[in-house]
Amino acid sequence: MNSITNLSDAAAIEKLQDLVDDIDVCLFCTNLKNDNVANCRPMSAQKVDNQGNLWFFSDINSEKNREIKHDNQVQLFFSSPSRNSYLIINGHAEIVIDRNKTQELWSPLVRAWFKEGKDDPNISILKVVPDSAYYWNTEGNTMFNFFKKIVTAATGKNLTETKHGNLQL
Repeated sequence: MNSITNLSDAAAIEKLQDLVDDIDVCLFCTNLKNDNVANCRPMSAQKVDNQGNLWFFSDINSEKNREIKHDNQVQLFFSSPSRNSYLIINGHAEIVIDRNKTQELWSPLVRAWFKEGKDDPNISILKVVPDSAYYWNTEGNTMFNFFKKIVTAATGKNLTETKHGNLQL
């Protein structure tokens, strides 16, 4: 059973935060205007703020940052098949150099990419401002949803409810 549930304002931001927190890693795609050959790489979102902006750490000298300077349009693809949760975001990225924001977003896992820690001179932060977003997900307990899928397969009657729709931020 599918239902379209478009969300806006605070409800859209809350759904965005929940999905990004739950899925964490996305394919972060840049170079969208170059002969339709996007460059995508896995990246972990550090935070979704109360305005719906997504924040990522990035090396200031990376190819990704060079591409964003040339064309700031980006696409983010979040996917968790085991949870039946998916999210696509079209937006634009800004390169931010802000030591206070670095402090705020820092986690020990980020040190794997920035050996000098929070003071690494190569740290930049990418702020992605969504222009549009679309989600699909089945809410509820994963094990309970798995049971519903088994019953659906056995009986032909769909017991799972997948919601999808636009997130108007």
